Amino acid sequence: MGRLRQLSARREGEPALKLLFAGTPAPAVPSLEALLASDHEVVAVLTRPDARSGRGRKVSRSPVAERADAAGIPVLQPRSPREPEFLGQLADLAVDCAPVVAYGALVPQAALDLPRHGWINLHFSLLPAWRGAAPVQHAIMAGDEVTGASTFLLEAGLDTGPVYGTLTEAIGPRDTAGDLLDRLAVSGAGLLVATLDGIAAGALEPRPQPGDGVSLAPKVEAADARVDWALPAHVVDRRIRGVTPAPGAWTTWRGERLRLGPVELVVDGPALEPGEVLVTSGDVVAGTGNGAVRLGQVQPAGKRMLPAADWARGARPAPGERMGDE
Repeated sequence: MGRLRQLSARREGEPALKLLFAGTPAPAVPSLEALLASDHEVVAVLTRPDARSGRGRKVSRSPVAERADAAGIPVLQPRSPREPEFLGQLADLAVDCAPVVAYGALVPQAALDLPRHGWINLHFSLLPAWRGAAPVQHAIMAGDEVTGASTFLLEAGLDTGPVYGTLTEAIGPRDTAGDLLDRLAVSGAGLLVATLDGIAAGALEPRPQPGDGVSLAPKVEAADARVDWALPAHVVDRRIRGVTPAPGAWTTWRGERLRLGPVELVVDGPALEPGEVLVTSGDVVAGTGNGAVRLGQVQPAGKRMLPAADWARGARPAPGERMGDE
């Protein structure tokens, strides 16, 4: 659990806020849960439209929509928050504030201007570090030892608004992006509620972000998750953990895609060429630019994830055979 700072809690008897909550994926659900349990009133939820997902490509609602349905809260799903119909609905709701967690679309100025306290974004980084769609993934890939979450007043610029509060979270040496995001989603929910409490009490003023320390965290695409075995072993390890579970690290094996789970560094391991596979004493190791890594779970195309040793018994790598070769 991280450390909250810059916040003042709402005093007993202070008025609660009438809210529109905006969010879409699972990491936004703890914040919605925390707001539903708070003194604030969530009168509607804004989330992305139902979409096809999974192997069966079935149409499904977002995790936030599912939670709102269970709570009996109206769900708004415009294709774009720029649609006049949505702007009219937002005006009719007359909310005080719109907390937003990973909604997934840009909010236009016309919508930003409607709530009297604006839109308060929970972002999973210590702003101004890692502005953008994938802050957790980039923090791990960069080798950061500490990250956190920030609440800030949403502006038209990319995560540039003034900050209300922050919390810090250590990045463990084996953390994947999924592990870290799970923790931040829970601790960040508390930060978001504390921020809204402080706003309701009139006890918080946001502070402009410093000009130094700005870094960007664009969305990580599947092409970015392909393993470059020529990189140093510690960089390969970080990149794989940073893209796990999504979009998921991958390489090629005999011309087909092979998905990879997290790997471990091998101290004093065998000298191997980048991508070269060696099976020894039940372990499956692969060469990198400056050492070897031990494979964990792998997933051949069209099959389930399985231990690397099980995969190797079927694949039977030949001496000198490499992953990543076309």
